[in-house]
Amino acid sequence: MGLNKNKILGYAAIIMIIMGCLLIGLAIYKYADIAGYGFGATGVGFLAIAWVFNALKGRV
Repeated sequence: MGLNKNKILGYAAIIMIIMGCLLIGLAIYKYADIAGYGFGATGVGFLAIAWVFNALKGRV
């Protein structure tokens, strides 16, 4: 299984998208009080970093 830089960035982006969606889901459904804001902000941050990883594919 040959992993080059683009495949590693792709897998990292997929994992971060999944984690971001899970954190946002926790913020909405489990922690609907003040703690939910932190979980939601962290989830949005994960999605933003995944977006950057996806943009870097092919340029690194």
